[in-house]
Amino acid sequence: MNGRMTYAEGIRSGFGYLFKAYPNVFAIGQGLWSPWYVGSSMTDLDKEFGRERVIDSQVSELSTTGAAVGASLFGYRPIVIHPRIDFMLLAVDQIVNQAAKWHHMLGGQVSPSLVIRAIINRGGEQGAQHSQALHSWFAHIPGLRVVMPATATDARDLLIAATLCNDPVLYIDDRWLYDWDDAETPIVELDLARQGPRVCREGTDLTIAAASFSVRLAMQAADELAKQSISAEVVDVRVLNPLDHTPIVESVRKTGRLLAVDGGWRTCGFAGELLAVASESLPISVWKSPPRRVTLVDAPAPTSKPLEDAYYTKAWDVVAAARSLL
Repeated sequence: MNGRMTYAEGIRSGFGYLFKAYPNVFAIGQGLWSPWYVGSSMTDLDKEFGRERVIDSQVSELSTTGAAVGASLFGYRPIVIHPRIDFMLLAVDQIVNQAAKWHHMLGGQVSPSLVIRAIINRGGEQGAQHSQALHSWFAHIPGLRVVMPATATDARDLLIAATLCNDPVLYIDDRWLYDWDDAETPIVELDLARQGPRVCREGTDLTIAAASFSVRLAMQAADELAKQSISAEVVDVRVLNPLDHTPIVESVRKTGRLLAVDGGWRTCGFAGELLAVASESLPISVWKSPPRRVTLVDAPAPTSKPLEDAYYTKAWDVVAAARSLL
């Protein structure tokens, strides 16, 4: 251990642990031998563990995911990797109609034990077809676990937990987090079914609930709010489906205010779900102000840096929304 670990290093560490400890784990996807596709999150894993364990596939999201689903039924624990979640949509039938449904349809006799790793890759003037965060779509699907780690430790440990889980898991990571680091800790094999939202910063004046990159924005906003004598509690959702809303509700019960921050669009988005579960669970007497959400505007991502600067949420947008609650 070198004391600190970046998010990308956490993902690579998780892969390395799985490949060493579990011979039935393999990875398959496009561009896995090239750091351009998956950043520094899988550097040289093919050289260390062999290209029969790290398989650079043909350009076919559908067939690659289908092959992984099939392999999972024969004792393997595949991790199929989509360098862009946008193009993973070509494999929606395998994910939503097959992997997520079989355990239920076959009376528990079969459960595809695989991880679908989907990477959010925004910015850089890439435009509408390369910049989407579609987690709320998949969090809607019963039978499909959805995790979105925000920290380097969770990027590693939730990848391991997802791979050892007997259910199909959609593991979503965000390239905007790859350089975010935290203190390196020993690897722990977590039971994914026991994981859920976690308070990562305590506060008393309001609750900010977020997942993935939005947690980074929330923490930056909380630092700025602290300079203004405003104490923000930040809850990292971590597991979107199934959603354990208890930690969020209990935080709001303490603070009386809720701000949901999400990297997706507003309409039918995940931020709306967070507001709904808190509103349904708490009496009116608890609320000191109506809950609010900070999301992307309901528009496709632009292909222009000045427009991107206006389009994507910044920490000061979270600060402004938080102040409005007070």
